[in-house]
Amino acid sequence: MINFTDDQIKEISQNLDAGMRSFYNTETGEIKILPDFENHLYAEREMWAEDIEEIDSKFDKYVVFELMQSHQSYKIMEEFIETVDDNKLQNRLLNSISRSKPFRNFHNEIDNSGKYRQCWFEFKDQKYIEWVKNQIEVFNFKKNTKVSI
Repeated sequence: MINFTDDQIKEISQNLDAGMRSFYNTETGEIKILPDFENHLYAEREMWAEDIEEIDSKFDKYVVFELMQSHQSYKIMEEFIETVDDNKLQNRLLNSISRSKPFRNFHNEIDNSGKYRQCWFEFKDQKYIEWVKNQIEVFNFKKNTKVSI
């Protein structure tokens, strides 16, 4: 079983929110981050070569934290909209995610929403922390579960 500090969980969640892949070394407690090269075509692997080699050579010593997929991020936006107590803003946000390019539309609306902008960031941060904690629980469960035949 591995335990993470709140600061480590927050660091991992912020990395994931920024689109970076996070890797936790179970022996050293070090967190390494790498761009998601599949979705960031312009990220230069050479800049990250040392970390890539380290992770690849000791992959069994790392816990890999998964990025959210777009449908999961979309769900977070939906959940946030349900918490908005301003009916006009709530309707604009619902409309924004029902059109094409829902993420861009949502962010345009929320960026111009006054106090709700900060509420969104806090809500999203909490959801990413929960996302990381869930992955930690799954890892610890798998590590402590013995398979018998």
